[in-house]
Amino acid sequence: MDFVVEAAKGFIYLFQTGGKTFISWMTTIVPLVLMLLVAMNALIGLIGAEKINKLAAKSASNPLLRYMVLPFLGSFMLANPMVHSLGRFMPEYYKPSYFASAAFFCHTSNGVFPHINAAELFIWLGIAQGVQQLGLDTTPLAIRYLLVGLVANFFCGWITDFITGWVSKQQNVTLSKKTDIKSI
Repeated sequence: MDFVVEAAKGFIYLFQTGGKTFISWMTTIVPLVLMLLVAMNALIGLIGAEKINKLAAKSASNPLLRYMVLPFLGSFMLANPMVHSLGRFMPEYYKPSYFASAAFFCHTSNGVFPHINAAELFIWLGIAQGVQQLGLDTTPLAIRYLLVGLVANFFCGWITDFITGWVSKQQNVTLSKKTDIKSI
């Protein structure tokens, strides 16, 4: 009987913990993302959608800008998960690749820019603690992680381009490689 009681307590505890996590999100990450959305839309309104669309079109035309520079700037300025919202300016063909590159960048930059992905900072801190226990400075490791991440994230986006092309052909779907300014 004790086993059934403990199982029932554990079952309820699981949902209580889920509820506490949900409430913590409502007071931390949800308002942050909402304010970032407001700020981004206000900035777009101030600069002008036409200029933003032209910048996006130029960024989309160059793989280095599309998978290295834009995800870096977006991650640094908007953090995770808002960096993904910049993908809305990408042509349909490049959206999966941009998402892949931006998602990976949110992980590889935590050592230098912890604000980018604070939810996963514990991973970097765990690695850093081991390095510190060896008596080493974590800064060179963080810089290397960032630089290797930039290159790896570029390749992640570029390879996803090839996969998108392959799947599009397989599914007989044509995705635009041009920014549709009217639909944004």
